[in-house]
Amino acid sequence: MPTDDATRTGSAPMGIRARNRAAMEEEILEAGRRHLARDGAAALSLRAVARDLGMVSSALYRYVANRDDLLTLLIVAAYTSLGDAVEEAHGAIPDDDLGGRWDAIAHGLRTWALAHPHEYALVYGSPVPDYDAPSERTTEPGTRVQLLLVRLLADATRSGQLATGEDGGEATDLAERAVGTMVRSEFFEGSGVDARTLVTGLAAWSLVMGTLSTELFEQLGADTVTDKDAYFASMVTIARRLVLSS
Repeated sequence: MPTDDATRTGSAPMGIRARNRAAMEEEILEAGRRHLARDGAAALSLRAVARDLGMVSSALYRYVANRDDLLTLLIVAAYTSLGDAVEEAHGAIPDDDLGGRWDAIAHGLRTWALAHPHEYALVYGSPVPDYDAPSERTTEPGTRVQLLLVRLLADATRSGQLATGEDGGEATDLAERAVGTMVRSEFFEGSGVDARTLVTGLAAWSLVMGTLSTELFEQLGADTVTDKDAYFASMVTIARRLVLSS
């Protein structure tokens, strides 16, 4: 017979064993995040994580197969947290306010990154030596923000709010050669986004990401920019004008 909780929710409750496993996996992730902050992704060690948790290494293998598996779990968790944060910021803006949506995506990314700098470095920083992220586990969570940007480009295309840049045949040809295959992939199916628009969107987003990475990794030095909020906002505005006409 189902419990009262199961009857009220209409679904079976998570079993004790499953709850214990989920709690243990979260503890492992938290320990992994501490090691990311202290030692960096390249130095991540299952043995050190197990020691932090008061476990022997062999017990940890019941939850993670190896170091690469732990890295993948941390990457998926970081992308999921980022996607949740940016989608919440974007969802607060009316659909027809394309400029507001662009700003919300960009500032939502920065807010999350400033709160999770080591996780940002894990997913957007230097590659981890001898590690290849499995696409079947990381592509979907890792493209949630990009999906919002594609939706924005698609809405701008349909509403005639794309910025009108220089209409040169050479630029169009280069865009087709660069991303023509990508724009015809399933990810863009039905969006109406063409290669030239995608290249423009990528250029604008690269400006946002580059500005954020410059800030987090202090690539301009600690005191070069006196107001980091204003600097980022100005770059977001410049990037928006590359894409949107208003």
